[in-house]
Order: sequence, then C-alpha cells, then structure tokens
Amino acid sequence: MEVNLIEIAKEIIEPGQLRRLDIPVSRLPTQTMLSLPVTVINGKQAGPKLWLSAAIHGDELNGVEIIRQVIEQVQPEKLAGTLIAVPIVNLFGFIEQSRYLPDRRDLNRSFPGSETGSLASRLANLFMREIVKHSTHGIDLHTAAIHRMNLPQIRANLEDSETYCCAQAFNAPIMMHAITRDGSLRQAATNQGIPVLLYEGGEALRFEPYAIEVGVTGVLRVMQYLGMAQFPQLPPPITSVEIRQSKWIRAFRGGIFHREVSLGQQVEKKQPLGFITDAFGEDKSIIRASVSGIVIGYNQNPLVNQGDGMINLAIKDAYAINSFKTQPY
Repeated sequence: MEVNLIEIAKEIIEPGQLRRLDIPVSRLPTQTMLSLPVTVINGKQAGPKLWLSAAIHGDELNGVEIIRQVIEQVQPEKLAGTLIAVPIVNLFGFIEQSRYLPDRRDLNRSFPGSETGSLASRLANLFMREIVKHSTHGIDLHTAAIHRMNLPQIRANLEDSETYCCAQAFNAPIMMHAITRDGSLRQAATNQGIPVLLYEGGEALRFEPYAIEVGVTGVLRVMQYLGMAQFPQLPPPITSVEIRQSKWIRAFRGGIFHREVSLGQQVEKKQPLGFITDAFGEDKSIIRASVSGIVIGYNQNPLVNQGDGMINLAIKDAYAINSFKTQPY
C-alpha cells in the first residue's frame, strides 16, 4: 500500500499526524451547533484504515471510554495505516442520555442515510460519507439496551473470512454469527465491502470495567492482527466460544423476577434460572432453561410482564460448554 494523505470534512491529515476534528452536524433550536467529534491518527507507514465508533445509541457509554483508552496507546510514528475514532456518533441522544434521536428514531436503523431525509438519515449519511468511505475495516461499540446487561461479545458475519479472522483476533468471550439488520451501520458498511465487528458489553448509562477492559484489549488485538501496530503488553488470549444461535427465556406470567444465574454462567436444559412471585413474595413460579447454554445477557428490571425477555442464552454444543471460562459477574 502507498502512504496516502487522509482528507475528512475537507481537512487533510498527513502521515504521522494526530488530528482532532469537529464535523458540523446540525443546530439545536437554540442555534447551538452540534459537531461530530473525530480523532484521526494517520500513521507514517501505509496500512489498513480502521474506524472505531461508539454511542450510535446515545445512552451506550462503554464504547466512549474504550475509544479514549485505545487512543492513549496509539502513536502516529509507530502506526501503519490510519485509525479513525468517533466516540460519540449520536450526539443528540448522548446529551439527553437517550438511545434515540429527538424524533425517537433509532440511528442504527437509518443507514446509509440521505442528505435530504430526517435528522437520523442525514447523520447516517454524514457518517458514511466522512468516516466509512475512508475505511477498510470497522468496529462498532455497543452495550445492552436500558435495563439490560450483556456479557462481552462480538457479533459479526462469521461466514466472511476476513470478518471471521478479525472476530477471532478480538478474542471476546463470545463471538456470535449474526446477520445484519436493515438500516444498521454494519449492514451499510458491509454492502460496501468493509468487514465490520459489532462489540456488545455491559449496560446502558454505566461504565462497566470488565466490558471496557475486554473492549480495549480486543480493539488493540485487531489492530495487531491487521499489522497496524504491536502491543506487547496485551494479556494472553482466552478461549473465545463461537456461537451460531441464542435464545431469550421469556416470562410466562407477570410478577417480580428473582434471578439466580449470572453472566457467563453455564446452564443445562431444565435448570432453574430464577423464579417469579407476586408482590408478597408468594405464588412462586420456577423459570427453567429451555436449552443448554451460556448466560450472555439478562434483564435487570425485576418487574416483568408476560412475554418479557429475562435471560438470554447462547446455545452451543457440550464441548463448548465444558471449555468455556470467563470472568464472573
């Protein structure tokens, strides 16, 4: 590869430079301009162009901290290629501590966007034009939705060879084959031939130390796999379990759910996961696993209605269960 200048939002970043950009997005009703914060580290040597994005859902904060810690460890003079980091994509939701944009649209269902569409569509279009267009690989950082908690996991198209290699390099406890959702950033970038990893870990509106640690280490491992930089301080790799299917265990009645399992725990089919009671702690109903698997997510709100998802299980074979280890929550 030849060493190239990088031009983003009409700003030129030369090899060996670290630049912080503010790309204008839109004015608030108060006329305050909101801008997309971008850090570009353009290495002195040629190499891949990796984007990192976080807070596409404005209340998902772990990725913001992951990007901060990654940037601290990347030096332009030792970098091959380019790192393009966008810690807060959904600026409007971030300010309001909300998953959504002001009109309640989900930004991650609005890609690739349009220059003349809704606010979500315009922001998606800007991200595709100024970030994805200049990238060869991408990592999109997420947490669970509000009132939920996720075990650190990679979701990606594991049937694509380059994406699979990046997922293996990331080395999260779980890597799950997942199809792309219509309107998602991952789908829009994949349609342009860019391998993308989606990282999930922790909960909304919180910094979860273990999820952040796995995320930082994972990003650095991917950069190392791509030949962008070396990070000799990284810990030894763990066993990353490949998953093809997951299943939510749902409430068959309303009440108060008392969870008895933790993230990363292995469970067997028909094993009790907890129980539902009425407000007096009586009328007890046992909730059992309908499959064998690993607990990769759960609902943290104990108040459940009939049909609510309570425990998310990754389904796998006996060998994977027996070999799986992770930090307990």
